[in-house]
Amino acid sequence: MEKHLDTICVQGGWKPENGEPRVLPIYQSTTFKYSSTEEMADLFDLKKEGYFYTRLANPTVDAVAAKINELEGGVGCVLTSSGQAANLFAILNICNAGDHIISVNSIYGGTFNLFGVSLEKLGISCTFISQSSTDEEIQAAFTPKTKCLFGETISNPGGEVFDIERFANIAHSNGVPLIVDNTFATPINCRPFEWGADIVTHSTTKYMDGHATQVGGAVIDSGNFDWEAHADKFPGLCTPDESYHGLVYTKYFGRKAYISKVVSQLMRDLGSSPAPMNSFLLNIGLETLHLRMPRHCENALKVAKWLKENEKVAWVRYCGLEGDPYYELAQKYLPDGSCGVLAFGLKGSRQDAIKFMDSLQFVAIVTHVADARTCILHPASHTHRQLSDQQLKEAGIAPDLMRLSLGIENAEDIIADLRQALDRI
Repeated sequence: MEKHLDTICVQGGWKPENGEPRVLPIYQSTTFKYSSTEEMADLFDLKKEGYFYTRLANPTVDAVAAKINELEGGVGCVLTSSGQAANLFAILNICNAGDHIISVNSIYGGTFNLFGVSLEKLGISCTFISQSSTDEEIQAAFTPKTKCLFGETISNPGGEVFDIERFANIAHSNGVPLIVDNTFATPINCRPFEWGADIVTHSTTKYMDGHATQVGGAVIDSGNFDWEAHADKFPGLCTPDESYHGLVYTKYFGRKAYISKVVSQLMRDLGSSPAPMNSFLLNIGLETLHLRMPRHCENALKVAKWLKENEKVAWVRYCGLEGDPYYELAQKYLPDGSCGVLAFGLKGSRQDAIKFMDSLQFVAIVTHVADARTCILHPASHTHRQLSDQQLKEAGIAPDLMRLSLGIENAEDIIADLRQALDRI
């Protein structure tokens, strides 16, 4: 039977049989025993499904991946050791040296650097575009070597809302998939596959965990992109893989071709697998995701309204605020709430902003975002520190921008802490 997201959060993934643990067990083992050489050989040849080495597959990890896959509505999900690894795998699974990708520029600083610096060293080039670009301007960025288009449902840290349907149509008209990082919205508030996205990624370190206890990522495949219709663009999926005796992923796995290649080739060769214990902790967070997200959004909207009325605040960016540049797009894609993260700047100097942040009492300055505890940071000094002033400008990150991640505490207590800190400047 088809279940609501609330039920999937609590009971998805792990399906205990008679006499098995009700709570997902931690399979803390690197290896799994088989009785014959042939059984093990069949696993290595992808003829059978099973477990033989935790880098490739583990029952605890797979149960949590199955839950996330069900939440997003995909055909398969692979967990990774971090959100960075998830985005790297999503790209490398379809790109080779000499290929090209397109990404919006208002993305997390680590991803911006991954695409603009590290992938360049591997021979994969990236063109960054603005979300506000016209269709013609976006089209001009495509080349015969372009393999995908990338964006974040809600950008980190700027809070821009990605027009998924528009970008999906542009990507598909060029015969490439749309990859969407859905970390901030989570599938509770947006399911990008329903708007035309083909691949979804997550930093599960954030809201999915919700308690800052593990680092992880996820890649989810919709199964909807027709790789064989564009076989010349995607030889890795549509031509024989000699490392698996000439297996063709699209022929052998059908709609699961993309996600099967992530496991059998990239995870095999590059690692980046999550620890079973980390996946266990992630699952505990997922069980309350549907309860926490509304509270994060409720607190963020209250604080955003309060900041907007404060005379010491120069500007506030939160897509849930009426009048915000992304309010209308948020109503389309995120009608039940967006996330608990907002951006704002103060009137005055950069030193005033530093004094304000240093005066906060329980709102912590941390290099993290999107968990149960309210926290703040200055991206230009912290997460986006590696970007030049010009790159910061291109990414829509003002020098005075502060990223405030609202937790699930009482909103009045959060506001009281912000008020006393503002009173000191």
